[in-house]
Amino acid sequence: MKTIFLLPALLFIVAATPAFSQTYKTPADTAALNKEYAKVSSDVADLTAQLNKAQNDLATYTRKSDNATADAQSTAMATADKAAHATNGSVRDARRAKKEARRSVKDAKDSRRASNNLDDQNKKISKLSADLEKNKNRLKELDAMRAAINSQPQ
Repeated sequence: MKTIFLLPALLFIVAATPAFSQTYKTPADTAALNKEYAKVSSDVADLTAQLNKAQNDLATYTRKSDNATADAQSTAMATADKAAHATNGSVRDARRAKKEARRSVKDAKDSRRASNNLDDQNKKISKLSADLEKNKNRLKELDAMRAAINSQPQ
């Protein structure tokens, strides 16, 4: 029953989508075309600046992630050594091993956080790249519309 109602609605949406997209066809549409062209050009410039900044920051995030991972690994090794020493040692050695284990857990969490930040930065770069490509394609469409309007006899 639901498919009976869903199918016509879906067909209407698919058929109506091109009709709702913004197109400029007559010389009277030139002002609106220029307004959208300026907005999209501004968006392209902003996205390009954001993308460049994000790519420049990527090196910092990579370095931080690598350093945090190395710290976590070295702390884990030290913790293992302390724990091995504490099993045959005194209560004082056990306390030191416990303190070192806490430090190791903290470093592991820092490493995970740095790795997540690096992943977030990579996702941000891919999203900015996709948005930039979409806006560049829209600029090309607007250029084509402008050329079509300019080629019309007046």
